[in-house]
Amino acid sequence: MRRFLTVCLVAALLPMLGEPGQADDDAIVVVGNVSVQQKALPLETVRAIFAMRQRTLPDGQAVHVFVLPDDNPLHERFSKKVLGVYPHQLRLAWDRAVFSGTGQAPNEVPDETAMLQAISSTPGSIGYIQQSDLNSQVRVIDVN
Repeated sequence: MRRFLTVCLVAALLPMLGEPGQADDDAIVVVGNVSVQQKALPLETVRAIFAMRQRTLPDGQAVHVFVLPDDNPLHERFSKKVLGVYPHQLRLAWDRAVFSGTGQAPNEVPDETAMLQAISSTPGSIGYIQQSDLNSQVRVIDVN
């Protein structure tokens, strides 16, 4: 019985440890241009913004979405861990909107350096980076 309880306790605590070999600095953060007034956004709003279903921030400011290429490991982690979808599902939603004429795809940048540069120079922009890449030119947006 004691062994069973130990196994159950370990199994319950494992998800809290994070991915093996992933430090807190590797955590993914949603960031915005310093002009973005929101300090936090609900998860559903973040999902709608990155799915290109919501084109404005809650305060009415037009949002410009920046993403990394579909095969970029950070994009894959962001899609799965933060948005709860696979990268190909996002791509399908974007392509459907573009081909039907009802929407557009986000702005794709080649790497995290370009992501930081694009977000810092585009008012109303939002994207994601590793926490270790944070600088004072962008604002962290908490997802709750």
